[in-house]
Amino acid sequence: MALKGNLHDFSFTQLLNLIHLARKTGTLAIDGRGNAARIAFREGKLVFATTDGADGRLVGLLIKSGRITADQGKQIPGNKSDRELSAMLIQAGLLTKADLDQMVRNNVKDVVERLFAIADGLFRFEPNVLPDDRLLAEPPINLDNIIMEGTRRLKESEKLQEELPNLDVTLRFTDRPDARLRNVNLSVDEWRVVSYINPKNSIRQIMQANGMSEFQIRKIVYGMLQAGLVELIVPAGTATPPPGARAPAAPTLNKEEKRSVVNRLIDRIKRL
Repeated sequence: MALKGNLHDFSFTQLLNLIHLARKTGTLAIDGRGNAARIAFREGKLVFATTDGADGRLVGLLIKSGRITADQGKQIPGNKSDRELSAMLIQAGLLTKADLDQMVRNNVKDVVERLFAIADGLFRFEPNVLPDDRLLAEPPINLDNIIMEGTRRLKESEKLQEELPNLDVTLRFTDRPDARLRNVNLSVDEWRVVSYINPKNSIRQIMQANGMSEFQIRKIVYGMLQAGLVELIVPAGTATPPPGARAPAAPTLNKEEKRSVVNRLIDRIKRL
């Protein structure tokens, strides 16, 4: 029997902890607002993760890792499964088993870390169900570090949300940005953002052009603001919430109600 619930009552972190401690095998489906994901586990460890917005198939991973271009990806026949394609690439010497395993593991961890921010939506855990047409992480990924890093990143994301709540404003360079840039070591992603900065591009448009998440763009822009490289331009008529302003909190259960719901879910998943 599948386990169903609401992320208001049982957070993503709690779900991972429970699956980890109970050493469950199966697939967890998350259906949040604008976010849908599937995460698979083997005996309480991560083996697979994908979202609607992130291609978890091998061709997508090869493009994401820079091993092939998007145009080259289009030329790869679509009638091959990921396992068949990976075997062909390894046999041809174009990819090693170690490279493949590292790509899959990095993608799984990247997808799961982004899911910690989802606080609204439904979940469903199907026991003993694993994707049969996808590459699984080998060896499986221990959840201890994932949970700690995800929790830390969630707190950092909440702070960035307070400091930079509106992504529909634009940026401009401060006086003499060339002199300031000479004294700052920028990453590749930061240089990509710099190349799009002008009063016509909002932060959200820069994010979309570079395929970044809201967390990534907020972190980069906030760092540039703190370094004095850029400043915000607020368009006329655009309401910008002051730093620290938060959206109204969704209704939550009181402590006794929430404890009761959590206990019932724990009992159910242990019986699966």
